Amino acid sequence: MVALKHGHGVRLMSLKEKNLTTDFPAVVKAVRGIAAETAMLDGEVVAVDARGCPSFQALQNRASGARGWQIMYYAFDLLNLEGESYTNKRLGERKAKLRTLIEGSAVRYNAELAGSTAEIVKTVREAGLEGVVAKRRNSLYRAGTRVTSWLKFKIDKGQEFVIGGYKPDAGTFQSILVGYYHGTKLLFAGKVRQGFNPTARRRLLETMRPLLTKKYPFDNLPSSRKSHFGEGITIDEMKELCWLKPKLVAQVSFTEWTNYGLLRHATFHGLRHDKSAREVVRESG
Repeated sequence: MVALKHGHGVRLMSLKEKNLTTDFPAVVKAVRGIAAETAMLDGEVVAVDARGCPSFQALQNRASGARGWQIMYYAFDLLNLEGESYTNKRLGERKAKLRTLIEGSAVRYNAELAGSTAEIVKTVREAGLEGVVAKRRNSLYRAGTRVTSWLKFKIDKGQEFVIGGYKPDAGTFQSILVGYYHGTKLLFAGKVRQGFNPTARRRLLETMRPLLTKKYPFDNLPSSRKSHFGEGITIDEMKELCWLKPKLVAQVSFTEWTNYGLLRHATFHGLRHDKSAREVVRESG
């Protein structure tokens, strides 16, 4: 998320240029406190508990702060300061200036991790984090461009999926049906049953209901038979399901892809509001 400060005013923008200023008042207050008249930062909004452990699902719940979660902004880059662009300066220089800039404010500095690759992976896994981003110290800032000087490594399997339906169950739902795009086709990837507390389940159902449609969105359904792990969907089972227009994007973790191209032991972590459904593809495995 990019944070822009101009005098007393602060604006928060997603990578898709969606204005999120009103969604995170705590972040606005934190950015307002940095020692600059005008500045542009890049960073990540994180919901943390008293131990500093993050939760993606808690972040999706705007009332999470009332339940012991604190919303914080971790800044990892400086793009502009007092009208001077920093995007063509080296990462080391940008980070050094950023650290000085946010000192004394409620904005948190996203520091580098020291140690060998094995030690860093161990630390990240123990902290329950998704992965790490490796950046060359001499790299420049290139917005919206994939470059080899910045690489993202996921520690455990997980990615975004499009929600294409759900299995109803006594006024709520038993599981959601997710998939990914391969070209113009939306392919079914599996059912997600885990990761829903009562609040998350209720809110997701409220979000899904306006998208109900009679037409199923997955190009590879029905399955000829259920897979060995019971994750396929036959034509008989399809009659019991509710279908959605493919608009919602969910963050999902899982243990592996099966030989049938389906997810095993998938867990829901929240909705992604910063990514459009048509961008979702199978990432690996």
